[in-house]
Amino acid sequence: MLNNIGLPGILLIAVVVLVLFGRGKISSLMGEVGKGITSFKKGVADGNKEIEDAANADAAAVAKDVTPEQEKDKV
Repeated sequence: MLNNIGLPGILLIAVVVLVLFGRGKISSLMGEVGKGITSFKKGVADGNKEIEDAANADAAAVAKDVTPEQEKDKV
């Protein structure tokens, strides 16, 4: 169904959307979409950083003391 739209159909849809919503509304809507994408990317980066920090903290806690119990008393 959507395979037969073509360039004239897309232009007609764009004109109808522009008439219905107006240029100002569309530009503000696109600005909000851009802010949402930026916020999403920041959230993903923060989440990845938290996961890496937690993994590094766990690795540091595990590797912190590997001395056998018998050797600890000798110090």
